[in-house]
Amino acid sequence: MYTTDMYEGVHAETIKMTGANGDQINAYLAHPLGKGPFPSMVLAHHMPGWDAWYREITFKFALHGYVTISPNLFFRLGHGTPEDIAAKVRADGGVPDDQVVGDLEGALEYVRALKDVNGKVGIFGTCSGGRHAYLAACRAPGFDALVDCWGGNVVMRPDQLSPKTPVAPIDYTKDLPCPILGLFGNDDTTPSPEQVNLHEAELKKYEKNYEFHRYPNAGHGFFYYHRPMYRQAQAVDGWEKVFAFLEKYLA
Repeated sequence: MYTTDMYEGVHAETIKMTGANGDQINAYLAHPLGKGPFPSMVLAHHMPGWDAWYREITFKFALHGYVTISPNLFFRLGHGTPEDIAAKVRADGGVPDDQVVGDLEGALEYVRALKDVNGKVGIFGTCSGGRHAYLAACRAPGFDALVDCWGGNVVMRPDQLSPKTPVAPIDYTKDLPCPILGLFGNDDTTPSPEQVNLHEAELKKYEKNYEFHRYPNAGHGFFYYHRPMYRQAQAVDGWEKVFAFLEKYLA
């Protein structure tokens, strides 16, 4: 809880970290200043790329008291504008799930090794990042909370699988070790309400600790204030739920 007499500061910078297969990739790290220890967050960026919005929310999480890292999951496709690199990724058929999980696990290990952290680490992602966050939470031991915002292709048909995406994330649900918060728009198509129903049923089947919220009059990406899909009331409520959830399980 912020009060006006508090000292507040954030140190934010681009750093290098070890990702999948020992590769050195870049990441954006924002560290609250002041008295710790702090909980930590790993952010899995969306298909539009490692962009300004993800740097902004990395800083946003830090302002709320979380040491936060956002690794560049598209690092191996070269450098340029986020839009140009995202176009290369789409043309290349995406990035391999195993590689992404390795990069997010590396980010987890990076923040866990820092001073002034409390050892609790959450993971957050939107769009394809929600899917990747779900995969990482299920497959990389150590995450204590998961926030999936409209993660597409958690539920996949057999014809959607590929060498890069060989297993539908929903099929790892039995291995999910931590609580999950899911935020979805009822007007979305990826994931559709029917896919969210299937995901919820799988979480119930394995008796997982989950909290799903579905918003009317909202579609995909309703947090994105810089796009027509933004929905102000739903986004404000969604962010409140995100920070209440993380306070419960990480702080």
